[in-house]
Amino acid sequence: MSPRLRDGLAAVLIALSCLLVPPGALSAWAAYGLADTGRYVTMMAPLAADPNVRDAVADTVGTGIMNKIDARELDVAPVRASVAPFVHDAVRSFTQTDAFRTAWTAANRAAHDALLRALRDGGRGRDRPVTVDLGPVTAQVKQQLTRENVPLADRIPVEHTEVALLPAQELGRLRKGFDVLEVAGFWLPVAAVAFALSGIALAACRRRAVTATALGTALGGALLALALVVGRSLTLADLPAEVSHPAVGAVYDALTGTLRTVSWLLMTLGLTVAAVTWFTRRSGRPRPPRLVRRRRGSAARSPAPARRPTRARA
Repeated sequence: MSPRLRDGLAAVLIALSCLLVPPGALSAWAAYGLADTGRYVTMMAPLAADPNVRDAVADTVGTGIMNKIDARELDVAPVRASVAPFVHDAVRSFTQTDAFRTAWTAANRAAHDALLRALRDGGRGRDRPVTVDLGPVTAQVKQQLTRENVPLADRIPVEHTEVALLPAQELGRLRKGFDVLEVAGFWLPVAAVAFALSGIALAACRRRAVTATALGTALGGALLALALVVGRSLTLADLPAEVSHPAVGAVYDALTGTLRTVSWLLMTLGLTVAAVTWFTRRSGRPRPPRLVRRRRGSAARSPAPARRPTRARA
């Protein structure tokens, strides 16, 4: 095989490897991040301390409690209005306790199953938003209000109070590629590595092939980071007005935190390998021989060739 043909095939393989970097990282994240309950709960657990999420939970739970109180059980309507501030303050206070973090973790474990069912539903039936059941939070708030002797606290019904994690209109967009990404979570990264190694081994100049692969990997990491930024903007832009944009943004950032780390690692690793390869190439070049000028009188002159003795003529 001629060197030109080898370089052409190597370039094709390396280009394919670099193109598979963003979808490979995304599919691995979907297969081993979103689809794993332990990792999902770990990603969502820090949101219990996020102020935007706590405010959204407090508003949702407080409003839900007040909506579920039957006004017909109250003597006068102003009494119900006077209870509302106590309910909202109690919920906000409860979101700052360890009990809320425990309830948040337990609710997210249940929400993970609902998220997977929604993404794997395949469009059967009507899409519903993925929610977290905050019924345990309502029960804790009721106990706290009862201990504080708040009027009518014992009449608060403890029912399912849900806060949306993913709106229904986002499910169709996410579902389109989730099944493919879940299946390809293993094969796309393997194919990317196989194409890269094959291209480097086939290239006539392997050092140049390594440099091209490293730069392509860094470019793939940059494209992945750009896709995450664009996806976040599109997700927040399509939210309805009643949904808390900061809270959904915090959820998006928590879910995609691993992908952002992977994108930075790909860029750093690619640029580092390319720089090291270029530096070793520059330092490994043989230096041209220097011409040594002879100084006058420093080198001994070569002796003149001896003349042959002439024979005397007879």
